[in-house]
Amino acid sequence: MSTFKLKGMFKDLMGQNDTPHVMAASFGVGTFIGMSPLFGIHTFLGIFAAYAFKLNKPATITGVYITNPFTMVPIYTFGTWVGIKLMGMELCMLELNFHSITFSNVLHELGVFLLPFFVGSTVVSIVGGVVSYYIMLYLFRYKEKRKARETTVA
Repeated sequence: MSTFKLKGMFKDLMGQNDTPHVMAASFGVGTFIGMSPLFGIHTFLGIFAAYAFKLNKPATITGVYITNPFTMVPIYTFGTWVGIKLMGMELCMLELNFHSITFSNVLHELGVFLLPFFVGSTVVSIVGGVVSYYIMLYLFRYKEKRKARETTVA
């Protein structure tokens, strides 16, 4: 996603009329869902959470799309590394034979990373959701104060 599109999405979010807490909570929940290991159903979960918890839908979905094709590999690699560290495992090198590679060979070799992936990605998504909540809360409160100052001056 280009910087121009990100700026436009951020400006759209800043124009929403919900309270700073609702906006920040919506973005935080979206970020949590987007970074969770439940890849493939993020959008569905984001929409469901937005309706179930009466969150701001655009802010929730924007948070969900923190994980996109450009950020997915670093986020999930970091999550797996966190899981390996939390579980006290040692990093290991994969030995894939690329001449006779099959789906079952890849699953067998990567299977050792499945539990660390789920554990680490869950921890990273919780931390990411909380951190993004506080960052967005600060930004939305700042926007609100700035808007109040502008109306006072005008």
